[in-house]
Amino acid sequence: MLGLFQELLPEAFLEQIQIDHHIRRNNCVYSPRVTLWLMLAQRLRGGASLETAVLELRTLPDSFWPKPCKRLRQWREEGKALSGHTGAYNQARQALPQLMVEQSCNRMFAQLMGKMDATGQARRAFVFDGSSMRTAHTPELCEAYPPGSNQHGEAHWPILRVLVAHDVHTGLAMRPEWGPMHGAHAVSEQGLLEQAIDQLPSQSTVMGDANFGVFSVAYAAAQRQHPVVLRLTADRARRLAGESLRDGIDRTVDWKPSVADRKSHPDLPADACVSGFLLVRQVQPDNGATPFLLALFTTLPSAQEAFELYGQRWAIETDLRTLKSTLCLEQLTCLTPDMVAKEIEVAVAAYNLVRAMIAFASQQSGIPPRGYSFTKVRHIVESFAPDLAQAPNPQAAKRIFDQMMTYIQQSKLPRRKRKRPSYPRAVWARRGDFPKRKK
Repeated sequence: MLGLFQELLPEAFLEQIQIDHHIRRNNCVYSPRVTLWLMLAQRLRGGASLETAVLELRTLPDSFWPKPCKRLRQWREEGKALSGHTGAYNQARQALPQLMVEQSCNRMFAQLMGKMDATGQARRAFVFDGSSMRTAHTPELCEAYPPGSNQHGEAHWPILRVLVAHDVHTGLAMRPEWGPMHGAHAVSEQGLLEQAIDQLPSQSTVMGDANFGVFSVAYAAAQRQHPVVLRLTADRARRLAGESLRDGIDRTVDWKPSVADRKSHPDLPADACVSGFLLVRQVQPDNGATPFLLALFTTLPSAQEAFELYGQRWAIETDLRTLKSTLCLEQLTCLTPDMVAKEIEVAVAAYNLVRAMIAFASQQSGIPPRGYSFTKVRHIVESFAPDLAQAPNPQAAKRIFDQMMTYIQQSKLPRRKRKRPSYPRAVWARRGDFPKRKK
């Protein structure tokens, strides 16, 4: 993974960013490339501490410092160990330009999309979904991402709304978009999608649940030549069909904005329209629940392809769980909006590196990338990383890598013949009330 990171993000690329944007930096131990890798390593280890990241310096190869500074030369030639304090690394994290982090993550995503093009799929499809994240309670973050409130008063944690897009087949994640969830400048998931859609590879299919089954999303995708597969609510599907919903509807429709659509998007042209297909089928849920009518709006020519794609939409839920739980993005500990942005983007880059290792195993075995356990692969890579970094020669490194890939091949998700029994829900007894803290 370290070698993959160096291949995806060469030193020349970061130096060119500094030249193009007139960013001046001194030659030091914590260069932008080293700082980015240490931040990635923290996320790969489940939100490890700064002390753990500083100790990671000992395992980095000399190629991370093509022009070593005086302090590094003393370390290599005289054996004078680097400081184990976290102050220099923390300052390097904060001084790292946000623009450099953003462009680095975009490059890594684009490079991985090119490398992982052996999925056998005719077209790329990205599923969009939104979630929320909590941040530390600081004046700056409370102003940028106001806490929510209800009849009992204002909440404590600042909350931001995040929109992510994942490749349906490989699981690769695009750089997310986010904004405040509450307050005067609150953003919607649909508005964030309209910002994020420009990052999609050409001709990629946009897929979303009923929350994204609105005219503005379909129109934004059509303007950029992206096919769509959007689930519609029953009311919206009935208005579009002009009749009651029934199984087997498959007709061409011209979707035009409603009065409410034009009110929320006053910049829509007078002749705004999206031509596509309205598909309605009765489907049976996997959990044995009552069958229901599923209505889709799509611009794909094949109804079967549209339903097969939408059948994989649930993968975004497990991807969000991985980002928030496994990579510890549910509760951010940063103290400024700038660091929040860097941590989110670096975490997605770390997620993509693990997905790349899974894709490499998939190419060897023929098992789809979604058939591997993300958490197990992350633990395997984390366990073998020190041995790979300290391999004395390329032959030893190859033996260690082959052994690691053997373990990765064994991390396939189980195919259960029957569902695991569910446990009845129960609520823990509440303890006595504590006195409220005075402001």
